[in-house]
Amino acid sequence: MLTYDSTGFRLDGRPLRILSGAVHYFRSRPEQWADRLAAVRAMGLNTVETYVPWNLHEPAPGRYARLDELGAFLDEAHRQGLWTIVRPGPYICAEWDNGGLPGWLTARLGRRVRSSDPEYLAAVDAYFDALLPQVVGRQWGRPGGGVLMVQVENEYGSFGGDAAYLDHLARGLRERGIAVPLFTSDGPEDHLLAAGTVPGVLATVNFGSDPEGAFAVLRRHRPEDPPFCMEFWNGWFDHWGEPHHTRDAADAADTLRRLLAAGGSVNLYMAHGGTNFGTTAGANHADPPFNSTDWTHSPYQPTTTSYDYDAPLDERGLPTAKFDAFRQVIAEFAAEQPELVRYLDEREPVLPAPAPLLAAREVLLDECAELPFGPAVTAPVPPSFEELGLEHGLVRYTATVPALSPELPLTVEGLCDRAALRVDGEHVASLERGVPAEPVAAGGGARVRLLVESLGRVNYGPPTGEAKGLTGVRHERQYLHGWQAEPLALDPLPDPGTWSPGTPAPELLARGTLHLDAPGDAFLAVPEGGHGYLWVNGFLLGRYDARGPQHTLYCPWPLLRPGPNTLALLELGTTAPARVVLRDAPDLG
Repeated sequence: MLTYDSTGFRLDGRPLRILSGAVHYFRSRPEQWADRLAAVRAMGLNTVETYVPWNLHEPAPGRYARLDELGAFLDEAHRQGLWTIVRPGPYICAEWDNGGLPGWLTARLGRRVRSSDPEYLAAVDAYFDALLPQVVGRQWGRPGGGVLMVQVENEYGSFGGDAAYLDHLARGLRERGIAVPLFTSDGPEDHLLAAGTVPGVLATVNFGSDPEGAFAVLRRHRPEDPPFCMEFWNGWFDHWGEPHHTRDAADAADTLRRLLAAGGSVNLYMAHGGTNFGTTAGANHADPPFNSTDWTHSPYQPTTTSYDYDAPLDERGLPTAKFDAFRQVIAEFAAEQPELVRYLDEREPVLPAPAPLLAAREVLLDECAELPFGPAVTAPVPPSFEELGLEHGLVRYTATVPALSPELPLTVEGLCDRAALRVDGEHVASLERGVPAEPVAAGGGARVRLLVESLGRVNYGPPTGEAKGLTGVRHERQYLHGWQAEPLALDPLPDPGTWSPGTPAPELLARGTLHLDAPGDAFLAVPEGGHGYLWVNGFLLGRYDARGPQHTLYCPWPLLRPGPNTLALLELGTTAPARVVLRDAPDLG
């Protein structure tokens, strides 16, 4: 049993310093978990932490999917000699689409989510009923169990102050069989800790620097709790169109050394970042100016496909300079205080050999197909993605300018992401959220078509829970009515039925064949591409974007096979890439 007081943690009566690293099971392939976790243990850590994304496991109301992946990951961690920390949400942030909250739920409930609203709590309860059996039977003290702690919500003090909501979650975890310690995590600021903590539940803090100051704030609120940094931000994530983030290994290691010297337990965020496969990457709004509180109109920042995070283990799972620096800090601490540094078992950790890396080459895209949109839905105004039952992908919206109208400008309102605007079949504008566009005019009888592409839903702050699509189109002051909306999900690769030899073009699926003697890791680039999507054997790797900073997509070896492999691409810009290039190194900017 894990217990704690102001002096630290005890496991089965013996002192324990928790040395954890975050590895998200949903950001790598199951075949890679053993190597990722063995590397975490080889760094000197004794615990691994993971979030659990609700929208991955309940993609539609009452339809649950892939729940056993969490249990399989926890079992593999135990096999690799690691205890585990589980953070089931219901909100996780994590630079994950919508902070893990299902889009179908937030579209329906809006600002009622993350509160004690009865309809929201009923949805959470049903989800926990389905999910938590994966955790309950794997708690420490049960055969094969290694779960030490479970989180209540996530950084709730940064969002709201509904104490009844947090109490409902904590009681719900206990009533469903969670017996290990519960905890909350928040920023080390007085108002955040005051709003985000629960009486009788361990409080932890998240930070990237100044561990002494952060723990001092925590002690003011919880003098009876041991110091614990639940997220030590040793790197950072990237947004499209912004510089790639890195952090000096020596600087991060110095902060870790000070954190341990201050008596803290730690969870490295991230130990291994991994990849935002498919359409799972989230987004942010830039922090508003100091003299403003308007989050909703600050710049929109979609997160990249890579979640490398400049972590100790890179996106491919290989150790970096930060891995070596952290391993040295942990080894020094273990030598100074051996009574605190314990492990689930006494095996000698071994750093796994890297997977093979495919040689550089290119694959020509020599077949094309039309996009297989779903049946058209007719509505007076453009329905949102959520109203069409679509979490992410494309919607083709079509309407007609009323007869007798003169040439007047079109205004697209409420565009959440990107759109290609065509008038009478001609591409006239590429539109993007928050980017001013040149005016486009159309006259009576003109056919207006918008191909709208969704990017990540905001995962942090007041704008969390935004709907996707657009809210309307005006022809001067008159709204256009009588819309047709045709949805298309992109994950996995939609089946167009017929592929034909041809030349790639924007808004067409294109594919080619990669022949392999044996699978291996690969880094794929679309050097002539503007922005779009890339699939391997039907699996959606994610989005590419010429703005960078990321210019290669990581393809894990389990997605490939000996013999022919299909690479498919959808370009949504104005270019027509005819090849995919395999490179022998990542390019993250």
